[in-house]
Amino acid sequence: MPIRAVLWDIDDTIFDYSGADRIGMQRHLEREGLPSGYTSVEQALDGWRAVTDVHWARCAAGETDFLGQRRDRVREFLSQAMEDAEADEWFGRHAAHYEAAWTLFPDVVPVLDLLARDYRHAVLSNSSLHNQHRKLTVLGVRDRFEALVCAVDLGISKPHAGAFHAACEELGLAPHEVAYVGDEPDIDASGAVAAGLAGIWLDRRGRGGREDLVRITGLDQLPGLLAGNTRFGAPDTFG
Repeated sequence: MPIRAVLWDIDDTIFDYSGADRIGMQRHLEREGLPSGYTSVEQALDGWRAVTDVHWARCAAGETDFLGQRRDRVREFLSQAMEDAEADEWFGRHAAHYEAAWTLFPDVVPVLDLLARDYRHAVLSNSSLHNQHRKLTVLGVRDRFEALVCAVDLGISKPHAGAFHAACEELGLAPHEVAYVGDEPDIDASGAVAAGLAGIWLDRRGRGGREDLVRITGLDQLPGLLAGNTRFGAPDTFG
């Protein structure tokens, strides 16, 4: 049966999260100063990304909540014991710079335009509904997606099959009728395949090395892939 809907990841798939986070933190540190323990801005930016990855994983595993992971990121990054309100204020000052740098990847709107007639579209994110609804609205594409399912509110995170199935249920479609597009090979593409969806790894950085996955390096390759073009390593079941 052909694919009837595309389910999308957001961060680093359609939205340049890494770029915005790095630019935002650099501007924040210009105002706040370099935290102790870091000898350069570049080292601090790498440190911020590392603690972000750690605490997002804890949130996805249910070890902390959305606000908790934010606060713990700040405390670890600054190597300071801080009250919740103090950590929230520091993060809020960073968030202002981060949000000013929000942008879609340039291939997003063109491919959404190309696919709009033939496929339904929805989002499955490991973030929160409030956060991602606001982000997509500010970026001007919220109305492109008929459903928005987020792990923080759902209580189940990718790569667990239940997260993918909840999004399919929201669309009223069987998993094999849905393709999932995301930037993480295991959390997104492999998780989707295990849940019965057509998982597609959007490898924007050209990492490669995963012959077990259907892989594209840009969204301009997606329409042909969904239509059954196998140039990008797609199995014949696409289309």
